[in-house]
Amino acid sequence: MVPVPEQAHGNFFEGDCYIILNVSNSTSQSTDIHYWIGNTSSQDEQGAAAIYVTQLDKYLGGSPVQYREVQGCESAKFKSYFKNGLIYKKGGAGSGFTHVETNTFNIQRLLHVKGTKHVTAREVEVSWSSFNLGDIFLLDLGKAIIQWNGPQSNRQEKLKAVLLAQDIRDRERGGRAQIGVIEGGQEEASPELMKLMISVLGQRTGHLKESIPDDKPDQNQTSIIKLYHVSDASGQLLVQEVATSPLTQDLLSSSDCYILDQGGSSVMVWKGKAASDEERSSALSRAVVSGFIKAKNYPSNTKVEVMSEGGESAMFKHLFKSWKEKRQTQGLGRTNSVGKIAKVDQVKFDVMELHAQPKLAAQERMVDDASGHIQVWRIENLELKEVNPSTFGQFYGGDCYLVLYTYNRANKQQYILYMWQGRHATQDEVTACAYQAVNLDNKYNGAPTQVRVVMGKEPRHFLAIFKGRLIIFEVIGGTGRPGVVNPDPGARLFQVRGTHEMNTKATEVPGRASSLNTNDVFLLKTHQNVFLWYGKGCSGDEREMGKAVADLLSEQDKQIVMEGQEPAAFWVALGGKAPYATDKRLEKEVPPHEPRLFECSNQTGRFLMTEVADFTQDDLDEDDVMLLDTWEEIFLWIGNSANQYETQESYNSAVEYLKTHPAGRDPGTPITTVKQGHEPPTFTGWFNAWDAHKWSVMFKLANSFSII
Repeated sequence: MVPVPEQAHGNFFEGDCYIILNVSNSTSQSTDIHYWIGNTSSQDEQGAAAIYVTQLDKYLGGSPVQYREVQGCESAKFKSYFKNGLIYKKGGAGSGFTHVETNTFNIQRLLHVKGTKHVTAREVEVSWSSFNLGDIFLLDLGKAIIQWNGPQSNRQEKLKAVLLAQDIRDRERGGRAQIGVIEGGQEEASPELMKLMISVLGQRTGHLKESIPDDKPDQNQTSIIKLYHVSDASGQLLVQEVATSPLTQDLLSSSDCYILDQGGSSVMVWKGKAASDEERSSALSRAVVSGFIKAKNYPSNTKVEVMSEGGESAMFKHLFKSWKEKRQTQGLGRTNSVGKIAKVDQVKFDVMELHAQPKLAAQERMVDDASGHIQVWRIENLELKEVNPSTFGQFYGGDCYLVLYTYNRANKQQYILYMWQGRHATQDEVTACAYQAVNLDNKYNGAPTQVRVVMGKEPRHFLAIFKGRLIIFEVIGGTGRPGVVNPDPGARLFQVRGTHEMNTKATEVPGRASSLNTNDVFLLKTHQNVFLWYGKGCSGDEREMGKAVADLLSEQDKQIVMEGQEPAAFWVALGGKAPYATDKRLEKEVPPHEPRLFECSNQTGRFLMTEVADFTQDDLDEDDVMLLDTWEEIFLWIGNSANQYETQESYNSAVEYLKTHPAGRDPGTPITTVKQGHEPPTFTGWFNAWDAHKWSVMFKLANSFSII
C-alpha cells in the first residue's frame, strides 16, 4: 500500500486498485474501509487489495464496515467523500504515471463529466467524436480549462461541472489556471474560447451524438430482501435462506455469519462475534468470489459490504423492522442526551436546548416551546369551517381538520400547517383537506411547513400546542360538526397518556375491559357515572394529567378506581371482566436509525429517486425535491425551482416509499412538506452547520458562466 497525496484524492487510475479509510466525525465514530477496483486492474492487484483490507480490518479491531467498489458502479457513500466528483485517469502506477504534479501545465486531456448529485469525470479521446448533446466536457489544457455544456444539460449539471473545474484549478494548478464556459447551443457567443477548442480538436464536421441516458434508479427500495445463514456446524460451509423481509434483529445469532441479499443490487455480509474463524474468514470470500454471487448469476460489479457484529452500517440497520444497540437499556423515558437512550425519569423538555443543539431540536421534533398562535378549521361539505376556540383540541375520527400554528423565529413569523386526517373520514374529505391546505398555503405565499398527521400518529409538537387538551373521539361516524347528533356509544372509555401538558393526549378506545392497560390512566364515562381508573404501573404525573383531562370531558364528580379494587358497576359498564395488558410497560424505544436523504428529480426525462450518502446542506438541490427520512418522520423539501410534476410525484413516492420499505414501516408515518427558505429547526437540525443565507451565494455561482 502506497499513500496517495491529499491533493490527488478523487483521482483514480483505471489500471489500479485503491483502499480508502474513512473515520466519521459523528457521535457514532463509525469506521469504513472501501477497496476500489479499476476496470483494467490485474487479478493480482485485486487480490492484494482484498488481503490488505482484511489485515486493516483486523488491526482496527474488526469494527469497520468493508465495501467493495467497482469503477463506474461506486456506492453513494463512496462518492460522498469526493464532493466535487471522481476523475478516472487512464493507465496506472505500473505505467509510470503519477497522480498529480502540482503546478504542471503541460497537459492536454478531455474529461467527460456526468451526474448531478455524484459527479464522475472520465478521460476520453481528445476529439469531437467524444462529445454528445446531453453531457458536459472539460477540455483541460493546463493553463486553461474550457467547460463545454451540452445543449441538453441542465443547470445543476453545469454548476457541478464548474465546481469540478475549480477543484482541478485549485488543487492541481495551485489556483493558476483560467476557466471558461461555452454553452453548446450558443457557441457563437464565445468566439475566443471556441477558437482555442478548435485549435486543439480541429474543425468539427457532422453532427454530435445524442445524449447518453443517466443511471437508472436504485432498485434497493422495492427489491425483495432475503437473509441467508452461513454455518460450518456440519463440518462444511453451508449457505441457507432463513427469512425474507421484513427482517427482525433476533434473526441474527452471534455464533454465526449471515448474508443479506437485496435482490442482487447489493450483498451484505454480517459476522457474529462468536462465529468460528472459518466462518468469519470464509464469509467474505464465499460471498464475493466462489459462491454466492456466482450462484445467483449476479454481475461481478455487485456492491458488497462486510461488517462485524456491533459495527453495522446505517443501511444494514435500515433493512430491519427494529434495531436495538447492545449498549442501550430500556427505560420509562428518553434522555435528552444526543444519540443514547437510558433509564431516566421523565422530565419536562427544556426548549432552550433546541437553540443550543439544532440536532436535538430535530430529534425531539420541536420547533419551539409551543407558545405560538393556533387556528383550527374543520372540513364541512368539502369547505373550511372555522372551529370555536372553546373546543380546540377536540378531534373526531369522522372529520378532517387543518391546524395553522404561527410562531416567531429570528424576529420573523413562521408557520406550520397540520393536516389531521380522521380514521373514519371519507376519501372526499381527505382530498378536500389536502386541497384546502394548498389554498391556505398560497394565502401565506407558500411559507407554511405542511405536516400530514394521521389519527393516532400525532407528533410531539402537535400534542404540545394543545397544552394537555388533546382529546380524540373514535366513534365511527362521529363528528364535531354543530347540530349533528352522533351515535350513542353507551359507555365511553378514554386512555390518557402523558406526564405533563406538553406530551399528553386522551384517545377513545373500545369500551370493553380488554382495552385496559396496567401502565396507564383510563376515564370511563357512562350516563350515570364517571370513573377515573389508575393502573398499577402509572406514575403520579400521569395521574395528575388524567384528572385534568377528566375535567375537560365531564363536569361530573369522578370516582377514583385503583386497579384491583374496581366496584361491580365499573365492570358492568365495560360488559364484564376480561383479560387485559398487565405487563409493566417499557417505553418503546426509537430505533437508532440514521437519517437518509434522497433526491427526487425528473431532469433526465423520467422521475428518479437517488440516495445521497453522508449528506450536507450542499446536497439540497433547489431545482429538485429532496426526501429526508428520519424514521419517525418523512420530510419533503421543495426547492424554489422544482417543477410541479416533481412535487406531485415526490409526495406519491414518499407514500410508496413507506409502503414498500423492506423493514415494514408504518404507512401512517408523518410526511412533512418544507419549502426552501422556510425550513424549521426540526428539519435543519439534521444538517451540520446549517446556513440560512446559502441559497443566495449558490445562485450567484450558478450564474457565473464566464471566465472565472
